[in-house]
Amino acid sequence: MNLHMLILTENACFKAGKTITPKGIMVHSTGANNPNLKRYVGPDDGLLGKNQYNNHWNQDKPGGRQVCVHAFIGKLADGSIATYQTLPWTMRGWHGGSGSKGSVNDTHISFEICEDGLTDAAYFNAVYKEATELCAYLCKEYKLDPMADGVIIGHYEGHKRGIASNHADPGHWFPKHGKSMDIFRAEVKRLLTVTEPSKPQTPTEPKKLYRVQVGAYSVKANADAMLKRVEAAGFKDAFIKYSE
Repeated sequence: MNLHMLILTENACFKAGKTITPKGIMVHSTGANNPNLKRYVGPDDGLLGKNQYNNHWNQDKPGGRQVCVHAFIGKLADGSIATYQTLPWTMRGWHGGSGSKGSVNDTHISFEICEDGLTDAAYFNAVYKEATELCAYLCKEYKLDPMADGVIIGHYEGHKRGIASNHADPGHWFPKHGKSMDIFRAEVKRLLTVTEPSKPQTPTEPKKLYRVQVGAYSVKANADAMLKRVEAAGFKDAFIKYSE
């Protein structure tokens, strides 16, 4: 994952300052043929590139709307793929609207994947990979089970659950490239269960023993008497060794 941060501090959502305890993650896609992060994230930080129209979301109400998500995934100016965090993860976003059973904004972290023309497999595969890695990162950070019911959902799934507005994303895009939210969740789970290679064990040095001798006697009876005294003092592993 290529994670950067540019918090949209001028957005009214950020200024509202409301927080959530993350219970899940909602996956969005932008619904516009523009894969460039600079369309939504600004101002230019030297990597994004300049938005000549200045219509990014770092303003009070972008396009007159109350909208803001926690992150965007798309292209940098050099064409590489990156994730930009745009709100603190525990801040309440304005991304999913609401339904008959409440609002996903109150429970879920959100991110948008910048759409292109929906047919470029190389671009899709790159942003899809970035999205699964972001979700794995967030699941680990907030102890979320990606396979649990309602934890990782698309916007369209949120609508079916009665907690989001009626949008199709990303269900209109994923199937064009052989993917689904079920496959997406399984991939996040796989990323979380990948174990690090076991480290080679460091060879241990042979155990050293230091023996304590308390006497040497030519008469065995004297040795026996000393052994009893040593054992009486609490040294139960004392013994007599005969040598010539």
